[in-house]
Amino acid sequence: MKQIYGNYFGMAFYWKRADELVCNKIQLVFKETGFHLTLSELEYFSTLICESQSRIKACADCELRVNCSRFLLQTPANQIDLAVSIPELKGIQDLVDGTVFKLKLQNYLLGEGQN
Repeated sequence: MKQIYGNYFGMAFYWKRADELVCNKIQLVFKETGFHLTLSELEYFSTLICESQSRIKACADCELRVNCSRFLLQTPANQIDLAVSIPELKGIQDLVDGTVFKLKLQNYLLGEGQN
């Protein structure tokens, strides 16, 4: 495997098969969960995370909100939602957004950014 991005919460990487990178999908792993996603699915996941964060604002006055695991995070897999806490949501957001940034930077440097 070749790591793309990682943080305290998880990591994103490409799988290798027969000593070649499989770059059409990215393995995203955090907690006990793994997703095998395309770049567009990662971007969609980032949007879903932002939507979930906007719902957290309703809990601003709750004393238990930091340790609460009652926030449902939709995923690019329609059948799967995750129950996460605020710190977990922030870790997932950093992981997804950092991965998207690195992938887009890589695509630019190896594609249209070359002279």
